Amino acid sequence: MDQPAGGCTRPHTQHPATRRNQPGNSQDTSDFGVIARPVWVAILTRMDRLWTPWRYNYITGQDERTRRSGVPRSLDAWPAELDHHCVFCNMIAAADYAIAHGMPQQQAEGAIYLLARYQYCYLCLNAYPYSTGHLMVVPYAHQASLADLPEPAALEMMRLAQRVERCLRSVYHPDGLNFGLNLGQAAGAGVAGHLHLHALPRWTGDANFMTAIAETRVLPETLETTWSKLRAALAADSAT
Repeated sequence: MDQPAGGCTRPHTQHPATRRNQPGNSQDTSDFGVIARPVWVAILTRMDRLWTPWRYNYITGQDERTRRSGVPRSLDAWPAELDHHCVFCNMIAAADYAIAHGMPQQQAEGAIYLLARYQYCYLCLNAYPYSTGHLMVVPYAHQASLADLPEPAALEMMRLAQRVERCLRSVYHPDGLNFGLNLGQAAGAGVAGHLHLHALPRWTGDANFMTAIAETRVLPETLETTWSKLRAALAADSAT
């Protein structure tokens, strides 16, 4: 023991920072010797949580393993032997079958997020959108190549792209828009066998840390709400 002035003995004590860094000491200790919560508890308490249960089937691939691609549960009555093994062909066929067998048209088309039909193409929402308002122009013809797409369908696709731009700007007032075709799996096509034109509104700063770090998009609007807004806007644009 050290002998301080006055002759009294004083037991040797460790600095609190030394104690909390020792092996086996699982709790954080403040500089005043007061036991605090472990650091990880404080971090988890402050952490925000984004619940996105609708993405479970996409992340796990559950839909692809157990269901016909493009056919939602509400349209399961569509005969399995008619499966085209294509998301976009199946969507239209299943909806048409349901309508022909008594389902209200709006209900059947809402099940596949179908926005509007035209002579050679149709418009639908992307079920796994990059941003709110992400939709697609899809030809009825099952073609993988733009060069092989019949000219009337290609021309209508461009005319619909103009209409889509007007509607997206009117409904969402974006800072910009992306339009694009991914031809082939190597080019990023999720459905390589059936070409489709993506259209999505963009806002300055929308690619935030969630996209860069967690590969996650945060969407402020449900697909059902987006579908209702854009379906109404497209119907109004067609009437003008």
